[in-house]
Formats: sequence, C-alpha cells, structure tokens
Amino acid sequence: MPQMLIVDDEPDVRRCLLEFFAAKGFSVVTAFSGEEAIERLKQAPADVILLDLLLPGVSGIEVLKRAKELYPSVKVIIVTAVDQPELRTQAATYGAADYITKPFDFSETTWAQVFEETGSSPSA
Repeated sequence: MPQMLIVDDEPDVRRCLLEFFAAKGFSVVTAFSGEEAIERLKQAPADVILLDLLLPGVSGIEVLKRAKELYPSVKVIIVTAVDQPELRTQAATYGAADYITKPFDFSETTWAQVFEETGSSPSA
C-alpha cells in the first residue's frame, strides 16, 4: 500500500485529499504545518507527498528540500493556490514531480502523476 503525506494548512483540503486517496488504496497521514510535516517524515517515509507552498512556519519549499534530503526518491507534488512561474521553477529545481494549482478537481488526469509514480490504479 503506497504511503502518502498530505501537507496543507487548510483542514477542508486535507480532509478531501485524505478521503480521495484513502479510497484509492493509499495509507494517508496529514500535517498542518511545515514543522509537523518534517516530524512526520522523520518518523516514517512516504512514497508521495502532496505539499502546499504557503504553510505556517517552515515553507513548502523548505519542506520539499528537507524531504528530498531525507528520502531522495520521494515523489513530491506541489498543491497550491500560488501559480507563479518563479515558484514553479524553484519547486522543479528542488525535485518536485508536479505542480497542481487550486482549485483542483478529482479527475484521474489531474492526479495521473501520483498514480503513475506509485503504480497505483486510479480506479481502485
């Protein structure tokens, strides 16, 4: 079962993503802040991280850097309302696999990178 960490300071976003991916067969844990995300990663690795950029405390970019230091093969997908070319470039530079902007939908094509990277079936 693929392990997923969802990092977002918006409770409704965390809940929706958790429910969607848990129903698809992922084992999901969540974090509210950058600090909490780093602590969760120190406790257990994740196969995929869905990561907001604007977090209280430690930024999403810092979490991305730290996650890649801890687990170089982890797939990090940025999920944010901030759609700025320089942030997209920075996220890609530090190893983000994809950049999805809010509001997003729950179509299979939106989340194709997650399913491809983990070998999971979106129709599970």
